[in-house]
Amino acid sequence: MTVRLLHTADWQIGKLFGQFEPDQAALLAEARFKAVERLAALASEEALDLVLVAGDVFDAQGVADRTIHRLFNALAGFSGRWVMLPGNHDAALSESVWTRAARLHAIPDKVSLCLAPEPLLLEELGVAILPAPLTQRNTFDDLSEWFVSAETPPGMLRIGLAHGSVRGILAEAIDSANPIAAGRAEQAALDYLALGDWHGSRQVDARSWYSGTPESDRFRANQSGQALLVELTEPRALPTVRPLRTGRHRWRSEALTLQVPSDIEQALQRIAGFSTDEVVQLSLSGQTDLAGHRRLRKAIGQAEGRVHSLLSDFSALRLEPTADDIDALQADGYLGEVIDELRSQQQGGQGEVAREALTLLAGILDERRRDTGSGSKAGSDAESCMESKAASKANTTGAL
Repeated sequence: MTVRLLHTADWQIGKLFGQFEPDQAALLAEARFKAVERLAALASEEALDLVLVAGDVFDAQGVADRTIHRLFNALAGFSGRWVMLPGNHDAALSESVWTRAARLHAIPDKVSLCLAPEPLLLEELGVAILPAPLTQRNTFDDLSEWFVSAETPPGMLRIGLAHGSVRGILAEAIDSANPIAAGRAEQAALDYLALGDWHGSRQVDARSWYSGTPESDRFRANQSGQALLVELTEPRALPTVRPLRTGRHRWRSEALTLQVPSDIEQALQRIAGFSTDEVVQLSLSGQTDLAGHRRLRKAIGQAEGRVHSLLSDFSALRLEPTADDIDALQADGYLGEVIDELRSQQQGGQGEVAREALTLLAGILDERRRDTGSGSKAGSDAESCMESKAASKANTTGAL
């Protein structure tokens, strides 16, 4: 008797991705449906017996009816049995996304929902599923404890299905909701324990694994974007577990520090290396002159049109205009006098304040010069706005 199954979790269908622009967020949300379709195709190609989903099928209880229908339609590529467990995002409340799905008649016959802590016997496969469904978002009781005393027919494989944090993995100072005892698989004589909640694949012990989410959704190097192909040959034999790549998008976090001119060249090379299916979080720190700043902005603009999504953070990057930068701004009249005054004051007791004011003003004037050069109405509107900002800042620095 050999049972081959796919272990997956944390689909979080309906996730909003509010940190991204609306069009990018919509594509990331769509990618989660595509990931489920890939799981179904994979299960069919591998001729698997079963797919286990260890919680957080949905990201929230209030997802749209259309989202519910789309999710269950995405399962069409695999005709075998799907077993789903409520997690903390889609807990089995008295009124939940699951009860709504039932009223919508959206749940196919091939899907078994584990809404209560009782064995699910799949006699045709020789498998007994012991589920620990969450009936509220957070609990501090171990809902898998009943596995230990659960009776199942002799000769059937015992598979636990739970969603939460195995004790002893997180730092001692962290109180983790939805705990699961370490060693639960051995204590309950489980042949395999399929876990959800962690978004990266991770082996807990010889019989217990987190599958992670099938489509990455965070900037962490935690082996996400995978599912687990599990083979069980007979009761009490150790399972064979093989991670399978399922995710399309790679989430990548880059932190670039700029100090000397050569750092700009290296940063531009890194940015040019961002690829089509990547979701990138880019933070820049250190300092650069106006020319370097313009080159960075241009490279990032080009990358935004190439990668799937890009979040850039310039807040820790200081703009340090050179004397040539200032001369090139061609500020005359009142603003020219302000720039000259600020340049002279950088050497005095208020040098830091003067430098910050000069940097801000130089950046405003440089942006105004580029907008004006475009000859567009937007450039003209920007020029008027920049003049106002510059004059306000100049008045503020008059107290130096």
